[in-house]
Amino acid sequence: MYSQIQEKQLYQSTIDFLSLEKLQAQDYLQAIACLQYHEWKYYVQNEAVISDQQYDLLFQFVKEFEAAHPASIHQDSPTQRVGNDSISEFETVSHLQAMLSLDNTYNLDDLNDFDQRIKKLCSLSSEQELEYLVEPKFDGGSISVVFENDQMVRAATRGDGMRGDEITLNAKTIKSLPLKAKFSSLGITKAELRGEAIISKSNFAQINIKREQQGLTLLANARNASTGVLRVKDPKETASRNLDLFIFQFSFAENQNRDSVLDQFQNQNQSIEALAQLGFKVATVERKLCKGIQQVFDFIQQWVERRDQYHYELDGMVVKLNDFKLQELCGYTSHHPRWAVAFKFQAKQASSKLLAVEFQVGKIGSITPVAKIEPVPLAGVTVSSISLHNEDFILSKDLHLGDTVLVERAGDVIPYIVKSFPELRPESAKAIRFPTHCPSCDSALIKEQDQAAWRCVNPNCPAQLTQKLIHHVSKDAMDIDGLGSSLIERFAELGMIRSMADIYRLDYQAISQLEGMGQKSSEKLKLSIEKAKKNPIHRVLHGLCIHHVGKKVSKLIAEQIHSLLDLQHWPLERYIAIKDVGPVVGEKMLNYFSQVENITMLKEMEILGVNMIQTEEDQAKQISDGVFSGKTILFTGSLQSIGRTEAQELAEQAGAKNLSAVSSKLNILVVGTDAGSKLKKAQEIPTIQIMTEEEFLKAIGK
Repeated sequence: MYSQIQEKQLYQSTIDFLSLEKLQAQDYLQAIACLQYHEWKYYVQNEAVISDQQYDLLFQFVKEFEAAHPASIHQDSPTQRVGNDSISEFETVSHLQAMLSLDNTYNLDDLNDFDQRIKKLCSLSSEQELEYLVEPKFDGGSISVVFENDQMVRAATRGDGMRGDEITLNAKTIKSLPLKAKFSSLGITKAELRGEAIISKSNFAQINIKREQQGLTLLANARNASTGVLRVKDPKETASRNLDLFIFQFSFAENQNRDSVLDQFQNQNQSIEALAQLGFKVATVERKLCKGIQQVFDFIQQWVERRDQYHYELDGMVVKLNDFKLQELCGYTSHHPRWAVAFKFQAKQASSKLLAVEFQVGKIGSITPVAKIEPVPLAGVTVSSISLHNEDFILSKDLHLGDTVLVERAGDVIPYIVKSFPELRPESAKAIRFPTHCPSCDSALIKEQDQAAWRCVNPNCPAQLTQKLIHHVSKDAMDIDGLGSSLIERFAELGMIRSMADIYRLDYQAISQLEGMGQKSSEKLKLSIEKAKKNPIHRVLHGLCIHHVGKKVSKLIAEQIHSLLDLQHWPLERYIAIKDVGPVVGEKMLNYFSQVENITMLKEMEILGVNMIQTEEDQAKQISDGVFSGKTILFTGSLQSIGRTEAQELAEQAGAKNLSAVSSKLNILVVGTDAGSKLKKAQEIPTIQIMTEEEFLKAIGK
């Protein structure tokens, strides 16, 4: 980041400035450079070469100069990390590259399986030792940060992996995040980085001490303290938490011609070193290159033992195939990269007493037993309720009311009963009796062959209806903001909602008269419901709560129909013909759309304004009979007639899959003006067809 000469110069400039009474105009930019250097030294290198008092004095000089000359304020000034603007609304923005999750593993056998899968994907010998980069898996909030022309311009939360909430103002308060970095020295004009915002254990302890003194509720754990504060509306609140940001990946980088330039790095470790040189905080002693999976496991075991003494909360280690070319051969699933895996540390455990079991009815009638235990603190949260899944789980764990049980948070997230202690069982302990009839409607329960769950099959079961309504309005389905489970339950109790159609004909005047609601809340709810009526039909289909019909299947079916009501005429064969749907889903769909009351309800919803017709979002992106069907394509250079994004969309509509780099997997390279290294590389691979922009447009009929 800084040479020894630069460090000496900035240190000497700092000392010189501190001898002044105030800054002069000609000193302003150099003073900013000094502050940036000391922030990097303290927050990234964990070293301080001046005292806090000296830093504060120089900071005050800069602040006073800016107050006297507001037109001269430089956007890189550390004073601009916390502005005066609060955030009124978080805008949702698209990531430049999808933020995928990681597959999980918990032991050496799983790691060996991961290693062997990679070797098969890369057509390598099972005996060959691969190089892996092992990094800490920080327990914080994942964010993406975008730089343009060396300037930090945007930060966003992970969100759903494709889109997240913009948190730029809050991210600027993180002092280990440079507001400016010389990406231009690497030929990069636009870059997107992945990082984890976290709070050190010592900072977290101090935060809770202050909250206790102020009579505030204590924060449960460091993870919640960091993720929650990323989305507060006042950046000053984010600043007060003293977050750190560790950067762990270059996800996107392009030059002025909008060509990807990530291929200048040969491997993961090299790209991380480049980020460190640019001034970003990266894992150093916590990161290691390992030769072979046994070395990976040995290094992880070291961190299992060091975990509790480390400055930050870790919930595991991330193992990444180091070589970028091999990563490309491995590829991705829709959920995670095949070349990386998270080794999760064993969950922390505690014992408690099993007090009672409640039996809850789900949206498809499944009966779920829920254990009520004596509240116990576990891995930063207090646990008092735990799902027991089904009757077989209760029997396999030999659970009795009154038992002492061992509890853990599986993956440090979901509470789980590991086992009971029969040797500690009191004489008053009682066996858990699974109900034979529905706790809600008293209908006899049934268990289908090869199924673990007991189910209530009464279509008019009140508990089922309520759960279906809660699912229908949820974010994954119709996404009706402001209509949560508590309001659904309240409206159902009052008789205001008896079916899904009733949601779209609510009496807003009556709602405004309810305690705790009012006119403003009623109008806001109406706007949310009116917005939901325009949803694509794949959301409507998912919101119907048909067994086995989730988000993915709903989209696959929605691609094949014009109207949702077309499905009342579909035979089983139509469902089976859709890849990844199959006969089980087909039977459930046939059953649902053969029932008159369901069709009647859907027609009611349509009359009430709910969209039942295929939208653009419902349509398949890949065209099976397109001119580029089954082909891979890449654009390089500057396109004259259309933008790069539009060209990629047109290629997809013609059946092609867009790639980001030249390799043997590429079929077509479309060349614009000022094409660079990608053209030269493609010319060396005889199987790649090189097309001009005009030829591409002509091929797709434009």
